[in-house]
Parts: sequence; C-alpha cells; structure tokens
Amino acid sequence: MGRSSSGIVAGLTAAALAAVGFLAYQASATAPAKPAAGTQAQQPAAPAAGPQQPAAPQDPAKAGALPENSGTGTRVVYSVSQKRVWLVGEEGRQPRSFTVMPSTVHPKPGTYAVSTRSGAVTGSDGVPIEHVVRFALADNVVIGFSARLDGAVPAPDATKKTGGIRMTRADGDAMWNFATIGTKVVVVP
Repeated sequence: MGRSSSGIVAGLTAAALAAVGFLAYQASATAPAKPAAGTQAQQPAAPAAGPQQPAAPQDPAKAGALPENSGTGTRVVYSVSQKRVWLVGEEGRQPRSFTVMPSTVHPKPGTYAVSTRSGAVTGSDGVPIEHVVRFALADNVVIGFSARLDGAVPAPDATKKTGGIRMTRADGDAMWNFATIGTKVVVVP
C-alpha cells in the first residue's frame, strides 16, 4: 500500500472506533441501573423554589452525623432530605461528607450498587458534566451523582425529569475516586 492508502485506512479505523465508542456510551447511558431487589420505585421530587444556591463546601465540624440504619462497610450514603452524601470507607475513619443538589426525581430509600460511570458527558439537562456515577432508576430516569464542568451547583429545573444529583467539582472528584463499579450506595430519606 502507498502512503496515501495507509492514511485512508488509519482514518477509517479511527472513525470506526469513534462510532463504536459513541454507540457503547449510548447503550450505557440508557441501560437501567440494577438496584437491589425491591428498591426500584417512582418518587417525583417537590418543585424547587427560591434562588439557585451552590452546595456548601465540606466542613466536617458542621456535617450532619451519619444517618442511623445506613448500612455497614464501605459505601456511599445519600440522604435525600438532608441533601448530603457521606463517603464511608475504612472502619474507624471519619467519612467524608458534603452537601449536594438533588435531582427532580429521587431514588426510593434502599440499597443500590454503582452500575455505570462516565468521565465526561452531557447531562439530561443539556449541561456538560463530569465524573458521573450512576446507581439507580426511578420513574424511568437514571439516577446518579455528577459535577458540572462550569463548577455551578444550581437547583434543577422543576419542570423537567432529571436524575443528576449535583455536587462541586472537588466533591465530584472525591466521589469518582471512591465510588467504583459495584460500590454500595445506601439511600435514606
């Protein structure tokens, strides 16, 4: 083959790999999460009210106590009512805790597992996001944690069904490093 033929083959190969990668992403983004038996449910959120507020930075002295009955072992604990997440690691170590902005669709309380992850995608609200950690399906909406690339943490549009539980980029980095595929996620009221 000549030099131009090699370039054409390389270009076609790159295009084919890009197409396969895009189709794989589409399949993983639309695949339902696999929550524990009996935990899949529909629970629409109350409409958001008031101005947009960013999540507060982590302050362990002010963080709420880890909710009772939130499981054991290494896990992510998400309290819908407290708008807070705890990353619970080794026994005896203080869990990292931070506030989040809940989505408009909430997972039912129960135990789930991280089912898929994506480094960077466009959220269901059309905003570029990173460190997406998906773990549940509620009201036909995939639920997961993520951070906006612009660093903002506004309240979601209450007229749209979204599943992105948003956090700051620093907290998103911590979630990404902690919550790998199969990590337990415990949702409490």
